[in-house]
Amino acid sequence: MAKAKQDPRREQRIAMEVVVDAYDADERAMGWYSYLEDKLHFPFRAKCIAHRAISPLHQGEEIEVVDMAPANECAREMFVTVHWQNRKLAVPLAQLEPVQTDKATQEAIQDWHYWLKQGYEF
Repeated sequence: MAKAKQDPRREQRIAMEVVVDAYDADERAMGWYSYLEDKLHFPFRAKCIAHRAISPLHQGEEIEVVDMAPANECAREMFVTVHWQNRKLAVPLAQLEPVQTDKATQEAIQDWHYWLKQGYEF
C-alpha cells in the first residue's frame, strides 16, 4: 500500500482524539474502537473497495453497515458488522468506502484509511 501524503490536521485529530494517552497496542486498538464507535452513525451504505481473503465481499459490492463488530474482534484491525446474504457478518473497515453517510462518519472512515496508508500499527 502506497504511503499517503501526511495531513497535519488529520495527524493532529488522530493524536488528540484517537490514540491520546495510548501507550501500547491494546490501548491504541481500543482508542480506535472508541473513536469509531462514537463517530460512525449507523446504519449506512458502503461499497467494497478491495478484495480481502478473510471477507466474502466482492470489489464493487454495496452493503449496509449496521454496527461496530464486538470489541474483542478489533484487537488487530477494525471490523464493522454488515448485513450480507440475510445474516450479520463482521468485515474489515479498511475494505469499505461509505456511499451514503454523514460528514462525521465519512471523516472517521477516512481517518482509519489514512492511518493504514501511513503504515501505522497498533
